[in-house]
Amino acid sequence: MPGIVEDAPIDIAIVGGGIIGLSLAAGLIKQNVKVKVYEQAKGFREIGAGMAFTANAIRCMGLMNPDIVSALRSGGSVATSLDKNDPNDYLRWIDGYNKRRKDDPSYQQMLFKIDAGYKGFEGTRRDQFLEALVKVIPQEIVELKKRLDTIEEKGIDGRLQLNFTDGTSAEADAVIGCDGIKSRVRELLFGSEHPASYPHYTHKIAYRALVPMDKAIEALGEYKARNQHNHVGPNAHLIHYPVANQTMINATAFLSDPEEWPDDKVTVVPGLRKDLEAAFADWNPCLTALIKHFPENLEKWAVFDTWDYPAPYFNKGTICLAGDAAHASSPHHGAGACCGIEDALCLVTLMKEVNDSLCEKSNSTTKKEALSSAFDVFDAVRRTRSQWLVNSSRRVCDLYHQPEWGVEQKWVKAETCFEEIKDRSLKIWHFDYDGMVKRTVEEYARRNPAKRAGDEVVDGSENCVEIADVTNGRANVPVAVAVPVN
Repeated sequence: MPGIVEDAPIDIAIVGGGIIGLSLAAGLIKQNVKVKVYEQAKGFREIGAGMAFTANAIRCMGLMNPDIVSALRSGGSVATSLDKNDPNDYLRWIDGYNKRRKDDPSYQQMLFKIDAGYKGFEGTRRDQFLEALVKVIPQEIVELKKRLDTIEEKGIDGRLQLNFTDGTSAEADAVIGCDGIKSRVRELLFGSEHPASYPHYTHKIAYRALVPMDKAIEALGEYKARNQHNHVGPNAHLIHYPVANQTMINATAFLSDPEEWPDDKVTVVPGLRKDLEAAFADWNPCLTALIKHFPENLEKWAVFDTWDYPAPYFNKGTICLAGDAAHASSPHHGAGACCGIEDALCLVTLMKEVNDSLCEKSNSTTKKEALSSAFDVFDAVRRTRSQWLVNSSRRVCDLYHQPEWGVEQKWVKAETCFEEIKDRSLKIWHFDYDGMVKRTVEEYARRNPAKRAGDEVVDGSENCVEIADVTNGRANVPVAVAVPVN
């Protein structure tokens, strides 16, 4: 008789309660996988800057748990284009530097645009999305003020013990590091002397601000303010798009920096609007007017990524990396978080497969073996694409910052970059997530063939109690409270 399983055979510890960590937790909860999130901060806080998700990434959210999409939209997400004559979203590149018409100094020439389709992007404020996402996660799933110190294997069953800097510990069958660009899990995986344990400076700095829509319209005009635009020029660019239900724009200015960053532990330092005004003083007056609406005191962000020393693998045994912890990218494709959402969908798929396979009567695989194999599949499926994104993001920023933008005789040469940018962008937007899920399931099944019916059942599956299920004939696992901190 078909049955459902009463007790979950695996429990997962997620280190890091950012957008990827919480999205992964929400997806695992939906699949009735036992999960606990450990976040080092006192509360869930993100800076109020904006971010955008592709339509593909939003579909991945929906496959994991529709409540993630609801959280995104309740947080004020809006399409990054608003044109009453055209419902589609576009990426637009515009000349931000040159004054091409003497009779109209504020004129900016549109250089290129790519059609992303209807609601191709949705922009939101990070803090509002995270605030809504937290509500999707049951309170008992989350432990705050838990800064990870070490991970060690305990006993012959291979369970892991997470030791925190406050002296407490917790156990789990597997650990997934979603603890961001400065990941402690990554450092533990590769060792303190390995260069892949740490991000490295991209020689770009960023200043970002949220500008009220009325002020943005005053500086840019109605159309440019209400639609995404990327203003390119020599050694800098400025990108903006609407957020917060079209009441604000998120604007970020990037500058090339030939110097080394003095301290890789401190990547955000105080900055001043006057420094940004000086850097853009010779640019189009629309941009200089917009920058005047930035706060006088800003934060100056050093852009770091994992391009110089990419991770040689994303997993070791039952420890795995995802999101920025695995492949922190610069933001120039605007797709780092989208790639992390793809990671989360892959992991949710795998953890469901592990749970299902362990509770099959024919199973002969231990939890440690099944989880290790699943994470090997994750590495095989996700590493090439995600590390390509890190590389590609660096590349497109170099194209945005070409010095040729400032030389009239080289404008045509500079503009030849857009076919390459288009190809790279479409590779991100048109990712075959259904194909990824199919490949993930098939590869896990290939590495874990079922044992013959009637063979001895080992490991946790002897604890799987079958209860008649006449609804869909599939084995499901109810939500379980994770192992609490001692």
